[in-house]
Amino acid sequence: MGKDLRGKELGVGISQRKDGLYTARFTDRNGKRKQQYFKKLQECRNWLADAQFQDEHGNINASGEMTVDAWFDYWIKNIKGKTVRWSTLRNYQDRYEKNIKKVIGNMIISNVKPMHCQNVLNIMDNEEYAGSSMARARATMSSMFSDALDNSLINVNPVAKSVKCPKKPEKNTRVFTVDEQKKFIDVAKGSRNYLHYLFILQTGMRSSELRGLKWDDIDFSNRIIHVRRNIIYDSSSGEFITGDLKTNSGLRDIPMTPAAYEILMKMKSQETKQKRKAFSFEFSDCVFLNRFGRLFPNSNYDRNLADLCEKAGIEKISMHTLRHTFATRCIESGMKPKTLQKILGHANLAMTMDLYVHVTDDEKQKEMQKFGDLYNVV
Repeated sequence: MGKDLRGKELGVGISQRKDGLYTARFTDRNGKRKQQYFKKLQECRNWLADAQFQDEHGNINASGEMTVDAWFDYWIKNIKGKTVRWSTLRNYQDRYEKNIKKVIGNMIISNVKPMHCQNVLNIMDNEEYAGSSMARARATMSSMFSDALDNSLINVNPVAKSVKCPKKPEKNTRVFTVDEQKKFIDVAKGSRNYLHYLFILQTGMRSSELRGLKWDDIDFSNRIIHVRRNIIYDSSSGEFITGDLKTNSGLRDIPMTPAAYEILMKMKSQETKQKRKAFSFEFSDCVFLNRFGRLFPNSNYDRNLADLCEKAGIEKISMHTLRHTFATRCIESGMKPKTLQKILGHANLAMTMDLYVHVTDDEKQKEMQKFGDLYNVV
């Protein structure tokens, strides 16, 4: 695994020289070593991918006389497989296997037109896929064809501006009202996962970040929570995978509320009592484990949440609802949006305001009443 001058890993076969030039090298199937130098890293990666492809598929010319399936298989293993996060790679594979393959997989790559790519999205719309899933399918096609263009397999990317996701009605994100939150907490107190849920309501952390939280990340003296990683469950392999956070802004410190501090102290007490059913377990240093010292996949949380909501007589929620609810309570309590952005770990303020802040009808009523009392001119 080669590295740049700062020590960052660049991938197999790529490194940076002291003079700043990037070099790519590999040994072809005849045992001959091939090497090139480039000023830009992306040019270096493109050359290596193209050269390895030509070496592996010597009987396929660069005019694009290959199927979309063949290109995707090479692209996902040899280009994206070495340059993107595991979760991104999984999204590409899911969308291709479930939606793209059956529509254009057998087509010759150079014959794919914008109308064929649009048809992928139209079929997804007819099958009632969510807008976010269609957007990921479009992004997958755009990326794979963009790299095919860079490697001279096609002359133009068929995912043109005219290829658009069919519009879906805007769906309001589920958020607890204050009353629903009280009902949920009352019912959840008897749940084995009560402290897990309450902690998200106190910190706004994602469920994957909750799983990734380790005791070394907790600064009890200064009452700070360091968010440094996430852990995602891969249902296909049945394994938990530790990954980096999506952006640098995801790496953040969250001050503890008094309730968050008490939750962690209780978790620490439980951890000491269990010391340790999971002594040799890979994730035994994680904070939020079940009574057997294991991590929870989201599906387990969601089933438990559905049962709790039914008991409380409220509409069912997902783990992300708890994060949404935290953000909304923060705004309602007067927190500055910029501060909330940092706590949630968003790259920009617009994302915070557009996606996570949902002021309830009760709060809107209160604010309009304040305005009316102040500017009563009748």
